[in-house]
Amino acid sequence: MWWRQLPRGRRVAIVFAGVVVFLAISALLARYLSAENVERADILAVLQAQARGDAARELKLLDGCRAKPSCAATVRASAARLKRPGAVKILSIKSPTAGSLTGATGTTRVAWTVIGKLPVVQCVLVRRTGNALKGIDIALLSLSAPIGNEANC
Repeated sequence: MWWRQLPRGRRVAIVFAGVVVFLAISALLARYLSAENVERADILAVLQAQARGDAARELKLLDGCRAKPSCAATVRASAARLKRPGAVKILSIKSPTAGSLTGATGTTRVAWTVIGKLPVVQCVLVRRTGNALKGIDIALLSLSAPIGNEANC
C-alpha cells in the first residue's frame, strides 16, 4: 500500500489533519441543523403564549410587532379568540426558510392544536440572518389570524 511507504510521522499528521477537518465540518453542520430546532421552539413559544391568552408575552416574542398597530391588534384579537387550556401540540410546519444557508425571510405555515380542540392554522413571518460560520439567528416578525385548514399562507 502506498501509505506504508510514507514515514510514520507523516502518516500521523495526515490522520490528525483528517480528524480536524471532520470535526470542523461536523461542528458547522450541527450549527446549521440546529437552526430548524430554534425556529420550531420559537414558534411553539409564541403559540403557547397565544393559547394561554397572554398577548403581552406574544408581543415580546414577535420582533417589532408591538410597534405595528395592525400586527399588535391581530395578536391581541387572536390571543383572546384562541385561548384554551392544555398543552399546545404542533401538527405541521412548512417553512420556506428551512435549509437556508444564508439570510432569508419567508412565511411559515403552522398547524397546531390543543388535545380535544379543533386544529388551528396560522402563518408566521420568519426572518433568518447570518450563516453557518457566524451562526444563524431566527426572528419571528408576525403571527396571522387563523386561516382555513387547507389554505396557504
